[in-house]
Amino acid sequence: MTFSPVVHPLLLVVIGAAALTLCGVALARTRSGRERLLWGARVGFVLACVIMLARPGIPGGQSETYATDADVFIVLDTTASIVAEDWADGEPRLVGARADVEAIAEQYPGARFSLITFDSTTEVRLPLTTDTAALESAMSVLSPEVTSRSAGSSISQAQSVLRDVLRGAADSGQDRSRIVFYLGDGEQTAASEPGSFADSAQFVDEGRVLGYGTAAGGPMRETTASPSVSTDPFAGDAPPSDDGYIEYQGAPALSVIDEENLERIAAELGVDYELRSADEPVDLPEAPPVTVQQSAGQVGNVIELYWIPAIIAGLWLAFEVARIVAAVVRLRDSSGDRDTRQADGAAAGSATAERGRA
Repeated sequence: MTFSPVVHPLLLVVIGAAALTLCGVALARTRSGRERLLWGARVGFVLACVIMLARPGIPGGQSETYATDADVFIVLDTTASIVAEDWADGEPRLVGARADVEAIAEQYPGARFSLITFDSTTEVRLPLTTDTAALESAMSVLSPEVTSRSAGSSISQAQSVLRDVLRGAADSGQDRSRIVFYLGDGEQTAASEPGSFADSAQFVDEGRVLGYGTAAGGPMRETTASPSVSTDPFAGDAPPSDDGYIEYQGAPALSVIDEENLERIAAELGVDYELRSADEPVDLPEAPPVTVQQSAGQVGNVIELYWIPAIIAGLWLAFEVARIVAAVVRLRDSSGDRDTRQADGAAAGSATAERGRA
């Protein structure tokens, strides 16, 4: 038998003991057999409520659960090019990146995930956590940097931050694999040469560099820092503007994928490169064999039993409500009968007085 109280056990004991004491005192003072039966039933009602709130259960069927002892680091390009409209049928690239991050989370159940984004600056949006809902939420509010603030960015902008978080995970003393995913288009917009990710390679066990974009390129909408809420699928604190597309020399500027840069990043990290397309699911590496293990053998499901005392308590409450309603009806009927008798008496007295005067 197991118990999962909905309130603190001590509080449940105190409240239950107080209610039982009151019912016991009333039961001891009652002399009528019918009333004693009622108060005895109320003691049973209190016990049923206490048992219900304690949430009893018994071990049931067995199910297997698996956990991935790995730390997954997702590095995502959030420059203006991430919303270039050359994904699928003219959708922003960020739509594809979101779908791939969702697939990554499904590929490594129980792993810890961290999200790092970069444009002109680098930000750890999500420290390592097993909460995939938090990862999904972080991705859902992502948007590119504000167009007016963009001054060019480097594809290696996140290199030092990635190296530091990887080193921190490696030095934590936990024997966990480290998997890195770099999501971007490889387009270098800063004047300087991109740096190297080679310093991070020693901490990486597996991963992928995922490339987004086409050789033909895609136009990019301007983004603003408007605080208004947008329903756009890639909306965040900088939703796309209705003012139009970013222009270059009087025509819409196009973002073109640079696969050479992406392949170089993959080589520096010691992982494979994959050009992404909406027509194909992302090809993710398997979790290292030593990291996938059955979590605590088998985990027993619990068959909940709180519904049994809940039914008993509910039936008694219905009985008590019915008694109260019946008592109110009897009281109203008796009051009406008393008023009728008083009226009849007054009428009879008036008739007698009339006969006397006659």
